[in-house]
Parts: sequence; structure tokens; C-alpha cells
Amino acid sequence: MKPSLLALLPCALFAQVPDSVIVEKGIEYSRVGERTDLDIARPKADGPPRAAIVAVHGGGFRAGKREGYSALIVKLAERGYVAATIDYRLSPKHQFPAHLEDAKAAVRWMRANAAKYNIDPDRIGVVGGSAGGHLALMLGLTEGVKEFEGYGPNLDQSSKVQCVVNYYGPTDFTKSYGKSVDAAEVLPLFLGGDLEHQEVAHRKSSPLNWVNPNAAPVLSIHGTKDRYVAYEHSVWITERLRAAGVEAELLGLDGADHGFKGADAAKAENAMFAWFDKHLAPKKQRKLLVADHGPLGEVLLVDFPSGKVHWKLPNNRSHDVQPLPNGHVLYTNGPGKRAIEVDANQKEVWSYSEGREHVIAAERLANGNTLIGDAVKGEVIEVTPDKKVVWQYASPDLDKMKMRNVRSTPQGTVLIAIERMGRIIEVDRSGKIVWTFIPEGEAKRLPYRAIRLANGNTLVSMTDPGEAVEVDKSGKIVRSFGGNQMKMRMGWISGTEVVPGGGFLLDDYTGRRIVEVNASGDVVAEWKTGARTIASIALVP
Repeated sequence: MKPSLLALLPCALFAQVPDSVIVEKGIEYSRVGERTDLDIARPKADGPPRAAIVAVHGGGFRAGKREGYSALIVKLAERGYVAATIDYRLSPKHQFPAHLEDAKAAVRWMRANAAKYNIDPDRIGVVGGSAGGHLALMLGLTEGVKEFEGYGPNLDQSSKVQCVVNYYGPTDFTKSYGKSVDAAEVLPLFLGGDLEHQEVAHRKSSPLNWVNPNAAPVLSIHGTKDRYVAYEHSVWITERLRAAGVEAELLGLDGADHGFKGADAAKAENAMFAWFDKHLAPKKQRKLLVADHGPLGEVLLVDFPSGKVHWKLPNNRSHDVQPLPNGHVLYTNGPGKRAIEVDANQKEVWSYSEGREHVIAAERLANGNTLIGDAVKGEVIEVTPDKKVVWQYASPDLDKMKMRNVRSTPQGTVLIAIERMGRIIEVDRSGKIVWTFIPEGEAKRLPYRAIRLANGNTLVSMTDPGEAVEVDKSGKIVRSFGGNQMKMRMGWISGTEVVPGGGFLLDDYTGRRIVEVNASGDVVAEWKTGARTIASIALVP
């Protein structure tokens, strides 16, 4: 925390800015207590939105300037990042958590100005050294802690960061006294008193006490002979993060003191770059339509697995959704007795409700007609765009909400999930049942949906336990996902989708998560849906 070590990396001021980089200086990002500014550097070249990095200077919470990181943010911009170095309020005039409130305000500012500076708001990292390392850690550990957000601007934005690089930041202030040459001088100014008189403040401001399983991944870099912040601080935080299931690494530089020079500085910088490159690289996202049957009652277009919402519409807690060409979407409104098509701007362009009681499933066919399942009437119909019924299958086995999903097959038949009777039936154009699958356990398995795979087999989703099974024509299960396999236990698999490479997307209705599994059944991606209870999913091509 030594005030004279203002630059945690060997960075000069803006000596020379390359032609490939744009730098803007002295931008106000907050004015709570006093004005706080940032400098921002970004690549001049156009391109998709870029990851961003916030750099937080050191100086014992009472000194230091953002210019200590001027050269670093230019280096980061040369590597393709948008990088900002920030001021924050200093002690003793301001005490904890003012410094952290400002750092959070800076992250929120980056998100609020993402469009202007070509920032991807879902990819923001932070680096800091000494006192700045402490603030960087707190950013990574205290997402959603309201008392640390402060009262600055852009409170509608998140202060979450996706990864942290901590250069020798203190992690437990209750253990700093006696092991630091200046803790007894610095900490009372920062926390309003020494450990004896302000123990709660010491504990509340210690990153070690905020470790949780949702923390951002952390790389700590620390010299083993640090006289200002003992090396053990980084050992403690790394061990506790790992114990919580958070990715954490520690680069210890043998014999190095507070502040790195020469080969140590270069090694640390390369490790920092590698950490950011790993954790802020664009992650492949699939576009997914989901039908939320829960209390929120919406159909949404989201990114998977991030869960980022692009748009949403009320669906009256209904069950089905399907992507159509040109960005159109077909979905159900069961209580509203309708199947609805909206365009790419989510404006209704077609619907069908004639004589319906509860539209639980809908599918647009290759011929332009629409397959509609009515769970109250126990009826499946095919209607033309001008709403003429050209095919119908009805049975008491389907009525009174026994049926859930219907899907056509390449063979021209229709697969019907009769959930409450514990079976899947396949019906041809004459209305004849040509195939039936009854899982072991029958009715208690509650099969939700069946889809015909390219190899001629059928994928069936069900519950008790949550399982998706691939069934051949004889009814033999040739593959199973979930079920009693310990590597993936699920509550109730409802929606399913095929993904390239032989894998599947599986929607756990009651477990409130959507997982992607590969052909071997290993989970490769997951989105925990939180308050949403998803009935059906549909992959957007």
C-alpha cells in the first residue's frame, strides 16, 4: 500500500500514443463528494464490440493518480481492448467504502457508454495494484452488495466484472498490522480508526470475507518478499476462492518486493495479458427462444449460455415457441386460445384461435401450414395460412390437458406427447397410430415432448427422474441423458433441441436450468434460468 509506488507496473505516462489507438483524457464519470475522472484508450479500427478493462491505481488509499496506468491502457488498447484508468476519492478526507463506490461507478459508466466506445458490456475486467488490487478484488467479490454501490450515476447499470487481476492487494486487514511497514499508518486513515477501535470496518473491508461461489475469476500476482503487503494475503484469497469453487491462480515472484522491475515486471504483465485474453475472449453464444411457463409468463429471445435477453413478449404462461424465417416467431398463448406469429420487430402478423380452447403446441410446417394442438379439446389440427383446416386428429386420450407437445416428422407423421397417460404416439395422415413409446414407469414419467432425429430414432423428454432418451423404432433406448446418471441429475426435462455435433440442449423445467450436452452426455454449457420456469426451447438457426 506504499504511496510512493504509484505505478504497480513499469508504465510511463502517455509518452507516445500509436496511430492505431485513440486516447481521451479527463472524462468525468462521477461527482459524489468530488469530481472523479477517467482516461480511456481504445483501438481506432472498427470492429465488433470489444472487451473492456478498468485499471485502478495504488497509493495506500491516500495517494496516487490515474496517470500511473496511462501506458498500460495504451498497451491494452493495442491488444484490442477498450481500457480506462480511473481516479477515486482518497483518504483521509474520504473513508471506506467511498473508494469502492467510485470504482463501481466507473464500471457502471463503462456499461452506460458501451455503445459510444464500442464496448461489449458482458466482458469487463479489472486490474489494480496494492490499494488498487484491493479495490479490484472487491469489485470481483461484491456484485449485488447494495451498500457498496454508492449514490453515483448510472445506477441502472451493473458493476459486475467478469475477471480480476490483483497485483499484491491486501485481503485481510485484521492481519496487516505488524506484517506491513505502513499498515498502522495507512489503515486508520482508510477505515476511521485502528483495529482495536474499528474492528468491524477492518473485517467488512477485507476481500477475504466476501469470497463466494459467484465471484469473478481472480489472478493474484505477488512478490514473496513484499514488505508492504505480505505474500500470504494472496495465498489466503487464492485458497479461499478455490475452496468456494471459483477459478483462482497465484503467480508468486520469488524474492520480489512491492512493485516489480525488469524480468519480474515483464513476467507479471504477460500473465495479466494471458488472464484477460482467456477470460474476456468472446464466448460462443447460441440464440435461443424460450417459453416461460412460470409466473413471469413470457416468450423470450436469449443468448445461451449467458442468458442475455434480446426481447420478450407476454405469453400468458404458455408452453411452446418456434423460430420462423426472417426473424419471425410462432408461439402459443394457451389461456388466450391462440397460436400467434410475430415479425422480427415482435409485431403480430398472424394468429389462429378459431374454435380453440387451449392452444398448448404449435409448429409451422415446411408447406407453410401450421400444426396446432388443443389440450382441452384433445385435438391436433393442420391449418393453412388462410385458416382452413386440412387435417385433424382427435381423441379423448388427448383432452382435459393430457396432451403437451406435438411435432411433425420427416415421414409426414405427427408425434404427440400424451403426458398424463405416460406415452408418445405417432399418427399418420389417415389418423392411424403407427408407433407408440411407453417408458418404464408409464404415467409417472410424464413424457413432455418427442422429436424425430435425422437417424430415424426419436428423442423423448420426461420426468421422475428428469431424463431425455433416444429410442429406436423397436422402442429400445439407445442413449440416455440424465436419468439416474450421477454426472447429470435433472428434475423434469421438457424442451429439447438438437445442436451440431451430435449434442442436445436440454431444458430442466423444475431444476430451472438449460444445459448443452455433447454426444457423450457431458455438460458443456449451462444457463441457470433463475425465476424462470421454461417449458419449451427452440434453437434459432
